Amino acid sequence: MEKIETPTREGMQALVEASTTLSDAAKYYWGYMFGLAQEFIIPFLESRKIPVRDASIIEIGCAEGGNLCAMSEVGARELVGTDIAEPRLENARIIADLLGQKITYSSHDVIYQPPFRDWLEHFDLALLRDVIEHLDDAEVALRNIRQVLKPNGVLYVTFPPYYSPFGGHQQTLVNWASKVPFMHLLPERVFERMIASGRPADKVEVRRLRRIRMTTTKFRRAAKNAGYSIIDEKLYFIRPVYKMKFGLNPVSANIVRSLPVLRDVVALEAGYLLRKKEA
Repeated sequence: MEKIETPTREGMQALVEASTTLSDAAKYYWGYMFGLAQEFIIPFLESRKIPVRDASIIEIGCAEGGNLCAMSEVGARELVGTDIAEPRLENARIIADLLGQKITYSSHDVIYQPPFRDWLEHFDLALLRDVIEHLDDAEVALRNIRQVLKPNGVLYVTFPPYYSPFGGHQQTLVNWASKVPFMHLLPERVFERMIASGRPADKVEVRRLRRIRMTTTKFRRAAKNAGYSIIDEKLYFIRPVYKMKFGLNPVSANIVRSLPVLRDVVALEAGYLLRKKEA
């Protein structure tokens, strides 16, 4: 098979950075997602014999679409991104136009809306990166995603386990407490004082995560109940995305994979490849 040369992250970033329409935040989020997909997600999928080239792919919670843009560049046949945040979808559309990429973006709630009819059993691969920990019912979401996968289709999921140092997403608060590891595990009265000066929308979200408390054990159970088999699991002490954000190389935590409590405390990321089981 002919190898497709992918453009450099810097080259693609320059096109996006030149936009006067996009905010700096939108450019940042797109840039690190594009780099993450190019350097880690696509190579990982290919190493597990999950093709991206010529595949039909949907990403739930796609934000600015960086992952999908990277997959477009390596020859994905069809790309669809969904999110509940319309402003981020609009940013994604602007970026796709800038790059000359054909990617469809749709507003859709994976829990509270049934899949669109033309999505049913349509996709080879679905992506759910750092989304599952925000969802009120992981099992319902996974069941709905299962409906859009072809027979034997694959779902790639990542999330930070809740009991890990920053599993409460406190870093989003942008206040003094945002740099305090494990603060989300403190008693509620202390927790509420620490988040009080954070941004309002982010306070709502860290409270949501505190209620959901997604763990690897909880996720495994939801995946099994929703009709998937786990074909790979990867844990990290240092997340792959930290290479894009902080220049840190990823460090595997698979050594603690068989230790349920410990893996949820020390692993900053859990990643899963799930295959749709046939009824």
